[in-house]
Amino acid sequence: MSWDIVLFNSKQKIKSVAELDENQLEPTDFGGILESSFDRIKENGNSREIIGKDFTIDFLSDNENSSNFMLSLYGENGLYALIELAKKHNWQLYDSGFDGMINLENPEENGFKNHHKYVDQILKRK
Repeated sequence: MSWDIVLFNSKQKIKSVAELDENQLEPTDFGGILESSFDRIKENGNSREIIGKDFTIDFLSDNENSSNFMLSLYGENGLYALIELAKKHNWQLYDSGFDGMINLENPEENGFKNHHKYVDQILKRK
């Protein structure tokens, strides 16, 4: 199961996506930065798969700037790779699994552990 993450480049410190000020968002070439930041990338049309140590990150590349960017993450190590990129580029990360922003300084607070809880909750419903 994937972990859906949205990247934001904003002048505003985003506390809640519901309170997001779209005027504060800055267009960014997220796909280009992701592609230039990792060594192993599988391409299929506009689909990209970053292959890292014990993780993959899937996204669609359109070579255009945008103020936000959604990707699918598989594996906890991918979260930490994204956090390092976010710190470097002043991005903010939203985790759709727990409907909140990821604390880049303390990702354990609301990151992968909560994803596991979410997956367990979904599996128990079936």
